[in-house]
Amino acid sequence: MEFKAIRHFLLDMDGTFYLGNQLLDGSIDFIKKVEESGRDFMFLTNNSSHNALYYVEKLKKMGLTVTRDKVITSGDATAEVIAMKYPGKRVFLLGNEYLKADFEEAGIKVVDEDPEIVVIGFDTTLDYKKMWAVCDHVRAGLPYIATHPDFNCPIENGYMPDIGAIIAFIEASTGRRPDLTIGKPNIGIVEAISHHTGWAIKDMAMVGDRLYTDIETGRRCGMPAILVMTGETDEAMLAASETKPDYKFGRLSDMIPLLD
Repeated sequence: MEFKAIRHFLLDMDGTFYLGNQLLDGSIDFIKKVEESGRDFMFLTNNSSHNALYYVEKLKKMGLTVTRDKVITSGDATAEVIAMKYPGKRVFLLGNEYLKADFEEAGIKVVDEDPEIVVIGFDTTLDYKKMWAVCDHVRAGLPYIATHPDFNCPIENGYMPDIGAIIAFIEASTGRRPDLTIGKPNIGIVEAISHHTGWAIKDMAMVGDRLYTDIETGRRCGMPAILVMTGETDEAMLAASETKPDYKFGRLSDMIPLLD
């Protein structure tokens, strides 16, 4: 697809629109140009350590006001899957209070004892007691779901370990990997967005900083994959990877001249 034919941008957040609490230069200018050109956008983040309303507030503090329906997290998508595939089942959740609140709002029963399913998110409140418990439940053979696969979360001065590191810990102890991983690069989360927004996948493009999630999402969904070099991926990683973007830019604002 030619770049000018893109009508809807799916935007990663961490490492793409901002780094940690630092807005990346030109990000808001890019959004303004997208809107001025008659195109649309939605933020799609694998980070399940917070919920959509948290991100709405975070973006507002950075100078961008968006509505709740402009943000979808891997936690949102995971709650939908559980409600469909495991209705009424008790869930042991490894996750922050934001994710727990979203699950409970969706009618999912979150328990500490006698669960029927194990779900893990990006839990920044981890302690040894939690890791011991989740390994026991996974080892017992319960269905095991992860919100997303990212190994690291980019921040202002480097990276913080993401859920991929937690998955590796659990695998080392139990010998199991998740039965199902919901977030990017899996196509289900993009199909949900298409249904939610009415935009056809053929009119969308995925924009992000990670090859194995953002760019791979575009490849799997048959839509343009746009890499920005403001987060995890560097030139050496790109050269060594079999996953290649359709387009590469230094940052979001570098796309502005192509949106006329």
